[in-house]
Amino acid sequence: MNLTGFVASLIADDGTAGWPSRVPARLDAVLDSMPLPARAGVRSAARALDAYAVVRTGRGLAALTTGERESVLASLAARPALLPLLDVLKVPVLLAAGTEHMLQRPRRAPRPVRTDPPLDCTPAGEWPDRSTADAVVVGSGAGGAMAARTLARAGLDVVVLEEGRHHSTASFAGRAPLERFAELYRDGGATVALGRPPLLLPVGRAVGGTTVVNSGTCYRTPDHVVERWTKDFGFVLAERLGPYLDETERTLNVATQPLDVLGRNGRIALAGAEHLGWRAAPLRRNAPGCLGSCQCVVGCPTGAKQSVQLSVLPDACAAGARIVTGARVRRVLVDPDRPGGPAAAGVRVRREGGGEFEILAPLVVVAGALQSPPLLRRSGLGGHPRLGRNLSVHPATSVAGRFDEPVTAWEGVLQSVGVEEHHDGGVLIEATATPPGMGSFVLPGLGGELRRELEDADRLATLGAMIADRPSGRVLGRERTLLRYDLDRRDGDRLMRAVRAMGEILFAAGAREVLTGIPTAPRARDLGELDAVLAAAGPRKLHLSAYHPTGTVAAGSDPERSPADAGGRLRGVTGVLVADASVLPGCPEVNPQLSIMAAALAVTEAYLER
Repeated sequence: MNLTGFVASLIADDGTAGWPSRVPARLDAVLDSMPLPARAGVRSAARALDAYAVVRTGRGLAALTTGERESVLASLAARPALLPLLDVLKVPVLLAAGTEHMLQRPRRAPRPVRTDPPLDCTPAGEWPDRSTADAVVVGSGAGGAMAARTLARAGLDVVVLEEGRHHSTASFAGRAPLERFAELYRDGGATVALGRPPLLLPVGRAVGGTTVVNSGTCYRTPDHVVERWTKDFGFVLAERLGPYLDETERTLNVATQPLDVLGRNGRIALAGAEHLGWRAAPLRRNAPGCLGSCQCVVGCPTGAKQSVQLSVLPDACAAGARIVTGARVRRVLVDPDRPGGPAAAGVRVRREGGGEFEILAPLVVVAGALQSPPLLRRSGLGGHPRLGRNLSVHPATSVAGRFDEPVTAWEGVLQSVGVEEHHDGGVLIEATATPPGMGSFVLPGLGGELRRELEDADRLATLGAMIADRPSGRVLGRERTLLRYDLDRRDGDRLMRAVRAMGEILFAAGAREVLTGIPTAPRARDLGELDAVLAAAGPRKLHLSAYHPTGTVAAGSDPERSPADAGGRLRGVTGVLVADASVLPGCPEVNPQLSIMAAALAVTEAYLER
């Protein structure tokens, strides 16, 4: 359907500026990248809104004047029950509108682009129908890359299989952020965990996995988390994580982010925390020489962020590993008649353009994160009752503060400052800003109000908070990953405390109002008003997202509790290792890239030692 009237209504296109007229075409491209249910949902809602306009006025949205569209939207907004649904509809529109509004601004001079180190990548269409290897690694993200490097350096013939494609730094630098967004995320960034409430859970799909599109923040696994994994779950490899974390930090060139490119968003967070006497500091990141492009979530356009396709996989390829792109693993092949029980025999793989091939290998490393439980089920290896359970996702929310002076939050480091004052209580606050429309924060209002918010977005500073959650989710499905997650009551309380704490920081830094993210009460002008808003709302009224899924093929000593044993070996079969985020037995409580890579290093080195 034609989206012109729908978009014109939501962002009040009155014809006085050129950029709004380009949003419908951009929105079409965004929707085309999303899975069919999401795409159909947005288009159906647009048709319903158009039909509502016809009932009220006798004409569709495209035929109405700006004032008439405002009247139609006002009648909908007067119904509080509809506001959360309208906020969901705004998400793809803000993606498109934010991009077009950004493109009209004066552009920065081109930044220097580093030359990527070489990778041995072969498209699946060019791979032979039958081949052999010593080890196959399924997935090229944080865990898969580290496993591939470790095995290749030990002299094994390693093949890495990646469903996505390889993207160069030069390709990032040459295109607008949104043009990269759909290609770099599974389902165009519209992966959703269904539940109460539903959570948007964006996951990367490319050579390098989610490390290509994460923030670059590198926390070490907290000591109390390592102790819990060891004592409560029997994940004995966690005791060895210290040296492996050191090695991972060296590989990624992790260092504290210098102040000179922090950006005003980060400096505001530091100022607010300092005024309150709270613990806060620039984050440690894997981005030496960061130029503050604020595009980490759509691929660093300068090559500063050392995602694994720039740091770990080149070393793996130098040691002989090969990467096959556009390759979806259909199943792990198993020989049921081996002495000692069933054993891995290789993988069967579907090519992106059609057709299949097989790689025969005695070792298969599963490193596909959310894709790992469905793969194991398709392979006849999903019999453990806890497989796919125990899902933690770091539920997250964000708020914004409006300042009198421009902040221009998208100039500087995307995720710049960590506020750890409430971390002991399970709340980690980070100053996070993204290219316009690409963050988890949804601007308030409809029509003219939303248009004004878009055009005044340079005066907003944004903070995000994620919660150390109880594992309340499941990965279901065989052919396609299906996610179910119900927010635990304790974690809901933590989210509300997080919103209050972020409001305190912003007001302490001089914000004249805080945008709460609550559709029915989107603004607070002081802490007292914010407290009243939060007292009348609940966590399910917040606009929530989630990150860092872990735990669904958890390792541990108890065979009834853990699908993988204490060394990360899948139970019930020989020759299958788990080396991604799913092997972590519980919530890591911090951005987990270092934890995942150190765990993968521990699992593969333990295998080699045997």
